[in-house]
Amino acid sequence: MKHVVFLSTVAFLLVATGLTQAQEMSGMKGELHGVVDVTYQSKYIWRGFDVYADKSAVQASVDLDLFQTGFGISAVGHRANSSGFEAGERWDYTLYYQNTLFGDELYATNYRVGWVYYNYPQLATKVADLQEMHAILSCPKILQVKGLVPTYVLVKLWPSESGMAGGGLASGYAHIFMLDYALPMPSLFPDVPEQIFNLHSEVVYNDGVNPSMAARVDRDWSNAVFGVSTDFDLGYNITLTPGVYHQITMDNSVNADDDETWATLSAKYAF
Repeated sequence: MKHVVFLSTVAFLLVATGLTQAQEMSGMKGELHGVVDVTYQSKYIWRGFDVYADKSAVQASVDLDLFQTGFGISAVGHRANSSGFEAGERWDYTLYYQNTLFGDELYATNYRVGWVYYNYPQLATKVADLQEMHAILSCPKILQVKGLVPTYVLVKLWPSESGMAGGGLASGYAHIFMLDYALPMPSLFPDVPEQIFNLHSEVVYNDGVNPSMAARVDRDWSNAVFGVSTDFDLGYNITLTPGVYHQITMDNSVNADDDETWATLSAKYAF
């Protein structure tokens, strides 16, 4: 199965290379930009689920902006740092389009629509693979407070193989309501005028979304998350981002361990 991960990564890079060559041949004005990210997580909490049972994980990703067309592709890998979770290694492949509506209005809306394929490369079959469609709507002006942004996310998840036994347990919708605030604070560094702390909150209504086909989840308000993170510019297009998060679990069918607290440390390189 390691060969599957390797070949998938190679294919992804070949697509990026081909797009770059296509840009050069067609004379497109936009440039290919992207972000490479490696994140350490003291726990991997995904939409309320404690995926690796309180064990730490590493997340690696690459996200490509396709020549400022609004289209993008990304690949994200999740792997536990402890043994015993090899079958839970997951790679998420996403194709998306994003743009803005009503840009000069109070109700200006940033939107993104995307398709995701969730692949478990360590498994011999695609029995656990999932697909997702999502829509993200964000309104940065509507609350008329600089840096205070509400966001709504609609998710539809289903098994990649139709007619799979237990597939109905992994099929459903999720509604995620977010509120973010970019809080400016005095900086501790003389060369930095201010430090921005990103305050994040979200509440999730789970209407059947489940990364596993082993059990059914309740259709109910499942969890709320509160967190804070901040960016440190290290130069050379590298950003270091520590964060701390806390989840209040409202539905034990999503997370039997109740509330969760975890920390993250991310290193990003933008090009």
